[in-house]
Amino acid sequence: MICSHRQSFIPLPWPLPSDGAHATRFVVPRRPSFLSRARWRRRLRSLAALLLLAALAIAAWTTGSGPASVVAPVHIIDGDSLTVRHDGAALTVRLSGLDAVEYRQDCAAAAGARWPCGKQARSALEKLAKMGALHCDLTGRDRYRRAVATCRTAPFPDGIDLGAEMVRAGWAVTDGDAYLIEEAEARAKKRGIWQGAFTPPADWRAAHARGGIEARAPALPAPR
Repeated sequence: MICSHRQSFIPLPWPLPSDGAHATRFVVPRRPSFLSRARWRRRLRSLAALLLLAALAIAAWTTGSGPASVVAPVHIIDGDSLTVRHDGAALTVRLSGLDAVEYRQDCAAAAGARWPCGKQARSALEKLAKMGALHCDLTGRDRYRRAVATCRTAPFPDGIDLGAEMVRAGWAVTDGDAYLIEEAEARAKKRGIWQGAFTPPADWRAAHARGGIEARAPALPAPR
């Protein structure tokens, strides 16, 4: 005799009724949206950029902390160039990253009177150079065959960066982006040439290079 066992299925209502304590909630995981993925990609790119900046800063620190030539200042020419003794010979050095007012250049004070800003710029560099031997990182030569260097009063990172201090004191403008922060500080506090109107050094040189005939170069307005 063959017995067939048939299993009965009772249909359950859907959704299942909740009886409070015995209710079970099923959470279906949701796939991350396109916007969420985009946000994560932006965060990863930002992190990569920060890591790259950190690596560049470490590389700059390592490069800047290398050995520099120790030179003795002999003569200050103007606000951004000087003669030093290097390896027993005289060497003309042009400070890197700045452009100081020329020795014969004058500027306007806040009230409009003219004053010898170029001579005072040279005096300012003389005071800095008299602190002792200079530690100069020679980076190349300019078109006049002068050595281009960044000079400090002590080995990096100690001492005073002559170029940064000349710009910070208002005796020079930055050449490129080397000393933008120092220039902004000098301009905001109206130090040195920023106390009134002055002709940019490059324009002053161009005006005086044509057979000694002075051309009126536009002067920078006094900061407000």
